Amino acid sequence: MMTGWFESSIVELLVWSAVLGGMVAVASYAIRKVRAASVQQELTAHELMAKFRESHSKGELSEAEFRTIKTTLAARFQQELKDDDETG
Repeated sequence: MMTGWFESSIVELLVWSAVLGGMVAVASYAIRKVRAASVQQELTAHELMAKFRESHSKGELSEAEFRTIKTTLAARFQQELKDDDETG
């Protein structure tokens, strides 16, 4: 009697392990796709600056906010220029 229960438990464990493994694989695939899409959609510092400059000219950003954004993007812009120089 114990042998049947033991074999049933092992089979059940294997099935649930396979289901869990499949779910992990699907989740991993989905996460990779989302990350790849977000990297492709990321704007450069120059593009961001143009958008923020437009918002500032429309009055959507105060002068202090715009200066803070410019300061923050300046470091990113310098890094992008450095990366461009290194790659080609």
